[in-house]
Amino acid sequence: MLNAVIVEDEQKGLVNLKHMLGEHCDDVEVIGVADGVQSGYELFSDPTLQVDVAFLDINLHDGQVFQLLNRLRPITFDIIFVTAYDQFAVKACEYASIGYILKPINPEQLVTAVSRIQPRIQSRTEERLQVMQNYNNHPNAFEKMSIAALDGIHFVKIREIIRFEAEDNYTHIFMQGGQRITASKTIKAYEDMLTPFNFYRVHKRHVINLNYMRRFVKGDGGYLIMDDDIKIEVSRRRRPAFMEQLRRLQEGI
Repeated sequence: MLNAVIVEDEQKGLVNLKHMLGEHCDDVEVIGVADGVQSGYELFSDPTLQVDVAFLDINLHDGQVFQLLNRLRPITFDIIFVTAYDQFAVKACEYASIGYILKPINPEQLVTAVSRIQPRIQSRTEERLQVMQNYNNHPNAFEKMSIAALDGIHFVKIREIIRFEAEDNYTHIFMQGGQRITASKTIKAYEDMLTPFNFYRVHKRHVINLNYMRRFVKGDGGYLIMDDDIKIEVSRRRRPAFMEQLRRLQEGI
């Protein structure tokens, strides 16, 4: 069982989340609730409270939940943010590998978020919150992201990622130096996150860091040779757009 607390200032939203957890997440037991920063601090101050995961509304009646988290540090439990759609907040959660569910809550999204909690693996929530804060403060100069992998949380420098390779609903991430990380996230998610950082989808199975291309071979349908000596096929459908991207890179556009 996962011991959970909820911090939500809308009574209707609180009741709805408790109901949905009871109906769809048998392994979650809600052991405490609060409606704001101060009441949340009082809840977590109970030394007998053993929390595995906290469902946190971002905007509360007496401040933002980050004010609560700053008072509680170090954070030893996992976090799932509950929020109305906010593209910037969603992006920050994705980069930090922090769970989130959008209002109105979709049961399938709730179950997925809960299923990604790994209570027996070090959650490293403190470091993930730092990644999120760094993105919030400097989205255009962002350098580091966290990856929720099968063996735990990894923190990597974006510029050291060579490529991503899809395998069903998992993604293999190949790093400079030869490390390979397997993440429980689709390659499309990484494509969406990293396109602004010079990554490009050249095939349904491959997203590459354009900085690590060594050569493009036009024969045999077209393929890339990367700096790690791996050949990456460029799909026929994506080839015209990719060639245009290469042209733009050459011209410094």
